[in-house]
Amino acid sequence: MKKKMDPLKFSRGLIPAVIVDHRKKDVLMVAYMSPVSFQKTLQTGETHFWSRSRKKLWRKGETSGHVQRVRAIYTDCDQDTLLIEVEQVGVACHTGSRSCFFEKLGTNGAKQIPSASKPTLPVLEALYQTISERKRHPLPNSYTSLLFEGGIDRILKKVGEEAGEFIISAKNRDKKAVIHETADLFYHLLVALSHHGISVKAVEEELQRRSSQSGLAEKRSRTRKSKKS
Repeated sequence: MKKKMDPLKFSRGLIPAVIVDHRKKDVLMVAYMSPVSFQKTLQTGETHFWSRSRKKLWRKGETSGHVQRVRAIYTDCDQDTLLIEVEQVGVACHTGSRSCFFEKLGTNGAKQIPSASKPTLPVLEALYQTISERKRHPLPNSYTSLLFEGGIDRILKKVGEEAGEFIISAKNRDKKAVIHETADLFYHLLVALSHHGISVKAVEEELQRRSSQSGLAEKRSRTRKSKKS
């Protein structure tokens, strides 16, 4: 017969949650849950936390797409700490690292500089994370924040301008200019994606889906769909 579980002990309305990869068993992050966010986690199967800095409920991956799908939940013997095994989509840390725990301290307590750089996201994903951070927390001197402030019309105007400049550079066969304008276009496209809450991973998945068939077949399928609509 299973012993009835004692109620969780929320200290000042919160309980720490240690998030672990359910396959590798390494720690990805530590956050806090309120009774409401804990219930949301149980109901949805995805982690929800309470932000102590913003004083609000948040779902992990709500803007980045890096959600955490719950696989198991454990509590310690005192019922005052949670350990949650998850399937991590993308990465856990806002810096682009897979885990929030990537900085090693020496015996004197100072940070050690690793011989190799810390694991990071691919460039576009890392840039998307920075852009999304400016969306959530605007800065007064940030060009990205200014674009979001202007709304979708300003963002799309810039996408159009950069696309035009790319075309001109490509037409002129100026390779350096093509590279520069491509970077500008990619950046503004990422701003547009972030505005709509669409992750880079969603675009990657669409490209992967298309790679399973020939380009002509994929184009024909889109043509048929457009005619039906």
